[in-house]
Amino acid sequence: MAKIRWGLLSTANINRRVIPAIRESKRGKLSAVASRDINKAQAYAQKWEIPLAFGSYQDMLNSGEIDVVYISLPNHLHSEWGIKAMESGIHVLCEKPFAISLDQVDAMILTSQKTGMVLTEAFMYRHHPQTKIAGEMVKSGKIGEITLVRGAFDFIIKNRENVRFIPEWGGGCLWDVGIYPISFAQYVMGGPPDWVSGAQLVGDSGVDEVFVGQMCYSEHRFAQISSAFKTPFLTYIEVIGTEGRLYISMPFIGVNDSKMIFYPNQRDPVSIRFPFKSLYLGEIEDIHSALLDNKPTFLTLEETRNHIRTVLALYESARSGEIIYMN
Repeated sequence: MAKIRWGLLSTANINRRVIPAIRESKRGKLSAVASRDINKAQAYAQKWEIPLAFGSYQDMLNSGEIDVVYISLPNHLHSEWGIKAMESGIHVLCEKPFAISLDQVDAMILTSQKTGMVLTEAFMYRHHPQTKIAGEMVKSGKIGEITLVRGAFDFIIKNRENVRFIPEWGGGCLWDVGIYPISFAQYVMGGPPDWVSGAQLVGDSGVDEVFVGQMCYSEHRFAQISSAFKTPFLTYIEVIGTEGRLYISMPFIGVNDSKMIFYPNQRDPVSIRFPFKSLYLGEIEDIHSALLDNKPTFLTLEETRNHIRTVLALYESARSGEIIYMN
């Protein structure tokens, strides 16, 4: 069986998580890497045992050697190179955040529709069994009527030269890690919020280094999220309903070591077990299913667009000090 040939568009640090997943998958193989510097690309290819190295992103797209590209560039370049890849006949798995404006998102979606290329967002945790079990618990009514989703993703960045601190590159903790609990809330709630309220601490970098947000959904359901670059590592999700509370200790990274506990109303807590699975494997297999089995991608482009809409509304609220209505 012919395998789907993958190319890495950039030598970003996140690639180290995706490379093993491509190699673990049965229907894919890692064929190429591209950098703007051929020496850097060749050194990276040697280190990770990648057959082909290119000193130009476009050269890799034009090479005929890849079928899918994984885009791990800085946030502000996702749209530009996602569009160029699809126009070159290459399918796209784009790292989150998908883009940093709705115009960019819409241009990417339109290009996918025009070219017929598969385009999807790389929210790896959404494909993991833990997340899917949480979704089924909500859908089945086991937690009751959902009233509140709470989540956080905080960590400390000491290197002030990190690209996450460059405003014009789409820096900021909300874009980087706050979007994870936002996406989880949207998954559980079944869509985007009706209104949002946000507040932020902007550092001397010019980007939000702490961000907190509240979102209100239909039927008076709420979500509260926080993210930070200047506090010790913290990540969790709580889904609170009329029949109990679901707690997940590691919802986004380190998921195979996570504790998933359901606290039923007036009964003893229950530990929920889930199958072990490599965290990044699901998003790779999802692309393979789309290309080889003609199945729709697990994350729809409508979901992705609503992720970006919500982040932009939260930023607008934080700047203006006002509630922003989305519907």
